[in-house]
Amino acid sequence: MFYHKKELQYNAKPDKPDPVYAKKLQEVLGGQFGEITVAMQYLFQGWNCRGNEKYRDMLLDIGTEEIAHVEMLATMIAQLLDSAPVETQEEASQDPILDAVMGGMNPQHIIVSGLGAQPTDSAGYPWNSRYTIASGNLLADFRANLNAESQGRLQVVRLYESTTDHGVRDMLSFLIARDTMHQNQWMAAIEELEQQQSPVVPSTFPKEKEKQEVAYSFMNCSEGTKSQYGRWASGKSMDNQGTFEYDANPEPMGQAPSLNPAPHYIHDTPLFAENITNENK
Repeated sequence: MFYHKKELQYNAKPDKPDPVYAKKLQEVLGGQFGEITVAMQYLFQGWNCRGNEKYRDMLLDIGTEEIAHVEMLATMIAQLLDSAPVETQEEASQDPILDAVMGGMNPQHIIVSGLGAQPTDSAGYPWNSRYTIASGNLLADFRANLNAESQGRLQVVRLYESTTDHGVRDMLSFLIARDTMHQNQWMAAIEELEQQQSPVVPSTFPKEKEKQEVAYSFMNCSEGTKSQYGRWASGKSMDNQGTFEYDANPEPMGQAPSLNPAPHYIHDTPLFAENITNENK
């Protein structure tokens, strides 16, 4: 069961309307690494968590907080759109180029949502659930969560740098700080899990079923050899189960592909006689 409090988690009050910035802010609301994504990702990871009650509780805590961030951003976007149609028309009347692009404003903020936020990114692409990851493997999921928070914080910081509105910056500074906590949270959870199991996901697959000869070999598959100086090319492997090796000239270990002709009902390209003759020479 969820409860909603009317007060926002933190202030979302711009100094003045800015419909162009409202369009930019849509990215961290409905984009791939936006607040809708992380809210749904964490909640589904929590709802699907089997056992491990402290991790389930933590996921539901942070997932619910992210809903609060969705509300803050939606509120901020709506206020940035205040009086937007009138102001945009006034600006456009002075500049025919601005008229052509509506001053950079998202026209759907007028036509579709009536001066409100939308579950889309800054280009108007609809949010979709394929952005989310909830695999059931907590270590894999927490690493995905760390990436989501890293990308999300990066985008919010870039948005912070692209405005001088003190009210907008105040709200973004709160979100940036929470992303700092959330990155640290996922790193702590990852470290805890890695102390309990192999850091390679999944940790339950039998080692004897792996092709061990290539399990710790870094293959130089492009021009240049600078990659040999990385931590990944020598020394103890990160899972402490092997030793990294650098393969400077990896050789193919498989066959040259040769596929049989498709049956008649597939209607592939006919196999001409001259091709067969040339292959047999």
